[in-house]
Amino acid sequence: MPAETRFGVEEEFVLLDAEALVPLSGADPSADVLGAADAGGTITAEYLTCQFECATEPVHTMADASVQLSGMRRLLARHAPPHSLIAATGAPFALSGGSLVSSSPHYDDVSTLLGELTRQHEVNGLHVHVEVKGDEQRVRALRRLRRHLPVLLALSANSPFANGVASELASWRSVLIRRLPVSWAPPDFHDADEYHRTVDRLVRIQVLPSRASVAWAVRLSEQYPTVEVRVADAQLTVPDALLLAALMRGIVCADDVADAVAPAAELDASVWLAAKNGMRARFFTPDGDVEDAWSAVDRMLHSIRPALDELGDTAFVEEHIGLLRTEGTGAERQLAAYSTGGIPTLRALLMSG
Repeated sequence: MPAETRFGVEEEFVLLDAEALVPLSGADPSADVLGAADAGGTITAEYLTCQFECATEPVHTMADASVQLSGMRRLLARHAPPHSLIAATGAPFALSGGSLVSSSPHYDDVSTLLGELTRQHEVNGLHVHVEVKGDEQRVRALRRLRRHLPVLLALSANSPFANGVASELASWRSVLIRRLPVSWAPPDFHDADEYHRTVDRLVRIQVLPSRASVAWAVRLSEQYPTVEVRVADAQLTVPDALLLAALMRGIVCADDVADAVAPAAELDASVWLAAKNGMRARFFTPDGDVEDAWSAVDRMLHSIRPALDELGDTAFVEEHIGLLRTEGTGAERQLAAYSTGGIPTLRALLMSG
């Protein structure tokens, strides 16, 4: 795949009360921020009225993505209501119990399907689109990404709290996502026909409101000629987000070499362990062995190194993997901040992004 492969990044944020760190439904800065941003990209309302999504335009480089993501984060922060903050976390510290669904026919359909689950479905993800020409090539890319879902989730874990306490899971968001009818790792599709036939059948039986409602951790986009990776929690900082984007694009652009795939039950178990333990997890390997999360990172980097070299992302990835090794994942940083100084220190961390 060529070095000019384009990608796009979507970041989801939650508007929080600055004192209690609970979501603020109905406190709406949308009139000032929705639409195209001056630095590039677009800000839209998300599923709940306390949520926003920042989406870049298609870009070629991490530097271009950084300009747009940073600009949109600054815009959201500048227009947040008094005594509130915009947080980049996979799930809020605690819930307010007053979630309101944003007005749209699609979101109405989703909330009807989810029922009471909507009240607790305050989740924020990082979604990365990578441009791939042709459905068959996109399914091959989906299969490559599927193999690395556990380690991508472990690296991105950034939602350690639930109901105002440490949840004992690194990615509480992933556990909430698991309750959706079509979620986590997709099946090991053989071709595009099988993919589309499966999605159509799920819509026909009404377990999905539409084809666009698939919540697999990686899927084919219904709107763009891309494969969309949805496994990651929202990230504390723009560099955190771009590290994940670089890794995901590298996997998509890697040579389509033959590689064993872990059985579905073992892959599912590894994804759960990533949600539970983050970078302290142990995973099943495709050949049936067991490895720790950092060994899985090393194996992934080895397999995609030629693609990272061609894309010009090797130095960026190596630097930020090194920082993550020393500073910890977002979940680890959140837990450390809270244990050091409680809500005030956690608030400062969330505002620093």
